[in-house]
Amino acid sequence: MRRALNTGWAKAAAFAALSTPAVWMAWQGYRDELGPNPIEAITRGTGIWTLRVLLISLAITPARKLLGLPELIRFRRLAGLFAFFYATLHLFTYLWLDKFFAWPEIWQDVVKRRFITAGMLAFALLVPLAATSTAGWIRRLGGRRWQALHRLVYISAIAGVVHYLWLVKAGVIKPGIYAAALGVLMAWRALDWFRRRRA
Repeated sequence: MRRALNTGWAKAAAFAALSTPAVWMAWQGYRDELGPNPIEAITRGTGIWTLRVLLISLAITPARKLLGLPELIRFRRLAGLFAFFYATLHLFTYLWLDKFFAWPEIWQDVVKRRFITAGMLAFALLVPLAATSTAGWIRRLGGRRWQALHRLVYISAIAGVVHYLWLVKAGVIKPGIYAAALGVLMAWRALDWFRRRRA
């Protein structure tokens, strides 16, 4: 298992798996199978997959420690970049297909509609993380400062879940599942930090 995770094939398989939702949505759009409101379908789909992949990236650290598979760390950057990719698609669907780059109207949405405010915050926090995801930036910033910067992912994930919670008008079961998953991941990190401090 550990040897397989170190191969290029494993990385390629992870890339294919993470890109499948985008390919599937594009195929559905090409086939005109996105339903009566394709813009809403794309917005919803890209938003859901942003949260899912972001949670996957956050789950890699506890998974590698609990399973004794340090090789899983090879996939964390890939998952993080795909989360940013889906977040970018989600944002541009809103800016382009929904608002047609009507900036005054977009600004009013950001100021007055709290779920959009939370969503914009979540995306804005992902931008520096994606921009500094390379090994070169780790060297430039230094490991400690790089890690401190990349803790913004926790705030981004919280803002993303809040964005989803505030978006739904009735029934919070689905966003509640993502909130619970994020809560578990954050609780594990808090317990792990406390354990290391005690040690």
